Amino acid sequence: MKRVEILVEESLYEFYRKVGAQAGGLPAERVMADALLKLAGELSLQALEKKRRP
Repeated sequence: MKRVEILVEESLYEFYRKVGAQAGGLPAERVMADALLKLAGELSLQALEKKRRP
């Protein structure tokens, strides 16, 4: 597995920290990783759908 490091604004980190706290105490980093993974999946499905259309 590769390690990726990103810089985010303090306000954005605080947003994900609060979301994680409301989701049972998940760390902000886990919430951000899950959000990015979900976005990647959605974009992949959109790309596949575009390929299937004539």
